[in-house]
Amino acid sequence: MTISTIEKDAVTIRFAGDSGDGMQLTGSRFSSSSAIFGNDIATFPDYPAEIRAPSGTVAGVSGFQIQLADHDIYTPGDHADCLVAMNPAALKKCLPELLPNALVILNEDAFTPGNIEKAGFASNPLDDGLLGEYRIVLVKITSLTCSATGSLLPRKQAERCKNLFALGLTLWIFGRDTGSTREWIRSKFSKNAAVAEANLAALEAGYSYGETTDLADARYRVAPATVRPGTYAQVSGNEGIALGLVAAAQSARCPLFYGSYPITPATDILHELASLSAFDVTTFQAEDEIAAMCSTIGAAFAGSIAVTGTSGPGLCLKSEAINLAVMTELPMVIVNVQRGGPSTGLPTKTEQSDLLQALYGRNGESPLVILAPQSPSDCYAIAYEAVRIALRIMGPVIVLSDGYIGNGAEPWRIPEPDSMPPIVVRYATDPDTFQPYARDPETYARPWAIPGTPGLEHRIGGLEKQDGSGHVSYDPANHHRMMELRAEKVRRLDAFIPPQDVYGEKEGRLLILGWGGTFGAIRTAAERLRAEGISVSHAHLRYLNPFPSNLRRILSRFEHVLVPEINLGQMASVIRSTYLKEVQQLNQVRGVPLKVAEICARARQILNQGVRS
Repeated sequence: MTISTIEKDAVTIRFAGDSGDGMQLTGSRFSSSSAIFGNDIATFPDYPAEIRAPSGTVAGVSGFQIQLADHDIYTPGDHADCLVAMNPAALKKCLPELLPNALVILNEDAFTPGNIEKAGFASNPLDDGLLGEYRIVLVKITSLTCSATGSLLPRKQAERCKNLFALGLTLWIFGRDTGSTREWIRSKFSKNAAVAEANLAALEAGYSYGETTDLADARYRVAPATVRPGTYAQVSGNEGIALGLVAAAQSARCPLFYGSYPITPATDILHELASLSAFDVTTFQAEDEIAAMCSTIGAAFAGSIAVTGTSGPGLCLKSEAINLAVMTELPMVIVNVQRGGPSTGLPTKTEQSDLLQALYGRNGESPLVILAPQSPSDCYAIAYEAVRIALRIMGPVIVLSDGYIGNGAEPWRIPEPDSMPPIVVRYATDPDTFQPYARDPETYARPWAIPGTPGLEHRIGGLEKQDGSGHVSYDPANHHRMMELRAEKVRRLDAFIPPQDVYGEKEGRLLILGWGGTFGAIRTAAERLRAEGISVSHAHLRYLNPFPSNLRRILSRFEHVLVPEINLGQMASVIRSTYLKEVQQLNQVRGVPLKVAEICARARQILNQGVRS
């Protein structure tokens, strides 16, 4: 049998099914196999927003999208070349995301009249011509899985292995072997031999189905990418945050404390750090967000690298205690993995709408530093940098990640131990010269005096402090001065942080300015437009407060500035008010990342048809 193979430089695959169908596991294992093969990858897990949506409905669909390529890529792809759908609801939800002539693999067993009706189809999509523009492969995935595993498990349990059948078939279609997945299954289910053998049998049955069935035009080949030499690991943004925090604490030779209340999508940071206790890491699962923040303040007072994590609603609850951190001037990091809001909003969906809350969401003049990673692999460096800055200025630092970055994954080149800047901690030790609010003349940071150090007894709290002594003070002139000092130590970081870089020409007609998780879509759009001969540049902000010192100069050199955001224009407003520079906006708040095509279209509109709001 001759199987034709489609050669591609990049392919986007989407796995979709009920939330209990194991699509996240299937996608993550396929991602790992592709990374081992040598492809560059970018992933996008898409969880249902409803915790207990009815089985078989569109609201309960869980998806996982991955783009793999033979070159550097920055996004999981706008639209899919291949869909693996485990039921009609998954097909219904994903149809708008498919490219023409996409390969669509369907679990034929799931297309019963009841499931078709629950998915919202008026008729059977397998028969009514709806799928005419796609290459359809019908596979009795449930039945074949049960045939392969029936002697090992009861039928209901055997059916749960169908995601491994789908994974095996997909590995065959894309020319991946099953070796790493087999090892993972043996390790994952080492305490339950029957479950391990059943999953292995399902995996091999799916792979064998591809080898022995006539799947014309159903196989792809994407060659390995050329990458910089080094040791690589697949890392999610939340994992990168955790590893960066541990690395920073190790460099500082301080214990790491992480106090957190579980909240989607930040909870995996707590899970990851809990597994790293051997590195002098203490994790505390607090009873609420206020307790988590206050415990972090206590840990900072005691001399730990103190960190808390949350999402938008939790940042709101922490705000009063964050203000206490600003007033006491203790070093700590607050990680906010943003999600859809307001209120409980869209817990499993991504958004960038907490910028103004991070900047201004506290009473009084309450300045603090804000950083934002641009990709999952950048989270390690940003977490490390957040600790370094917090210790430099003796104050809180907010890291604005988001659900797309936190849950997404990509290859990460593990840095050499000596490649990161060292973090040196200097404690106050001399009781003769010690004053709690005396300041370093360069950084304006107050001294860090660890409780129990003889002669350094002092008190801190939420009331205004006397400059130097730290005594409670209601003096008007002192209050004004302390306000200025706290703001100045943040402002003068602009001379410490690196200057903003620009991809493309340093001046011209259009600069696309982004921050956070929009990096991949903006950079890909800029590359695509430049390949067409259109002069477009891209600058991506990782330091949001203070801004890099050269940002004003960069903005002044471009006729138009476009700011794409997954909000209604928060960074655009900040840029206008800070630099008095008019900017154009692209805003979509749909709980999903911006698409490359949307950014390209808006850029062309600005350049070719005049500026429209």
